[in-house]
Amino acid sequence: MAKDDTLQTNAASNASNEPRLIVEPGLPARVAAIVEPVVEQLGYRLVRVRVSGAEGCTVQIMAERPDGSMTVEDCESVSRAISPVLDVADPIDQAYRLEISSPGIDRPLVRKSDFERYAGHLAKVETAMPVNGRRRFRGVLIGTEGEAARIRRDDAAEGEQVEVLLPIDEMSEAKLVLTEELVAEALRREKSAKRKAREARREIRREQRHSRHRPQRPAAKGGE
Repeated sequence: MAKDDTLQTNAASNASNEPRLIVEPGLPARVAAIVEPVVEQLGYRLVRVRVSGAEGCTVQIMAERPDGSMTVEDCESVSRAISPVLDVADPIDQAYRLEISSPGIDRPLVRKSDFERYAGHLAKVETAMPVNGRRRFRGVLIGTEGEAARIRRDDAAEGEQVEVLLPIDEMSEAKLVLTEELVAEALRREKSAKRKAREARREIRREQRHSRHRPQRPAAKGGE
């Protein structure tokens, strides 16, 4: 394996092991504790779990690859793996519909790397406890400092601090705001992910062809 490939593999491994700092309370937290190890074993990252009463009861599992991508095939793989686990654990005391999805464009931000990856984009944040007398903030992500995210507010009233530093693990919710710039970046990421997937499939096919045409060594005769 080339050095660059090794670095990328290590980076992906580190990203997949990065803990979520913004997590669910109550029943969604119990579901998350059951499914997160399974999701990680498959090479994905859990983003969020929601349990809603829409259409009876819906359990939504939001997941992604370490690079932020998530295809329909990925969702199907996750669904096949976690369905029997949830059946055995039985955390929901009623019939429910399981829904596996990607984070979407205006995605939740739950890890420190999310705030770094989407620096320059608009986000909305709600904190569990008031910060400077308020719990809701909206502004452009500047980056992170330690375990906190710096935001340049666009909703600051006259006399209020424009830039704020918010501890990520004290946020109850954070998500991107849909903008033209965010959509354009999402399209670029999707195009790049598809290109990498095509290259990976071509590499697998090359390996398969080489394996079929590789000469087989004759078996050693007994006593030789």
